[in-house]
Amino acid sequence: MSDFNFPITQWSEADKPREKLVERGKKSLTDAELLGILIGSGSRNESAVNLCKRILASVDNNLNELSRLSVAQLTKFKGIGEAKAITIVAGLEIGRRQQLQDVPLQPVITSSNDAFVLMQPLIGDLNHEEFWVVFLNNANKVIHRKMLSSGGQTGTLIDVRMVFKLALEISAVALILVHNHPSGKLIPSQADIQITEQIKNAGVVLTIKVLDHLIVTEKDYYSFADKGSL
Repeated sequence: MSDFNFPITQWSEADKPREKLVERGKKSLTDAELLGILIGSGSRNESAVNLCKRILASVDNNLNELSRLSVAQLTKFKGIGEAKAITIVAGLEIGRRQQLQDVPLQPVITSSNDAFVLMQPLIGDLNHEEFWVVFLNNANKVIHRKMLSSGGQTGTLIDVRMVFKLALEISAVALILVHNHPSGKLIPSQADIQITEQIKNAGVVLTIKVLDHLIVTEKDYYSFADKGSL
């Protein structure tokens, strides 16, 4: 009997599908390992992954053919009850629908005004302050935007380490800082200047460029880059 017939809990950490996904990324997993994560467990004599290998082999390892199997057909495999069969059907259906959807266009930031247009609808008219980061790839396309903090009317606290943790996780090469001033005033505070400098300096070390820091109000904005403060 192969070692991999033992329950996944007895496998080495490097071979466990969930741990492998976290450590190496989703693309490192085989189809059987991904399905194994979905069903959660196998049987006393067969791991979830081996069970999924057996199911995949029945359809010549073709996920499109697997997606055509019904709940009733899947439950004919030893170790697959109705709950696991439903999970497999649902998971494959989500994948099918995802393929049918259009990939959203990634906005390109070419100026401070582009960043303002992107962020003003989110934070321009709030009555409390929020601090966001817009993450960009090497073509200045927006790949993600994230609110880092939300505070009162006078400011928020920012964890500089979190900014770059997120940037590294999504392979961003540049970023734009954005926060709003509920007061409607566009003059940067000393805290605004200080956090901009801190994040800019940290970005130099990690070769992740801070392109701008915008202060946004309902109708206007202040750009650190346009004012030569970056």
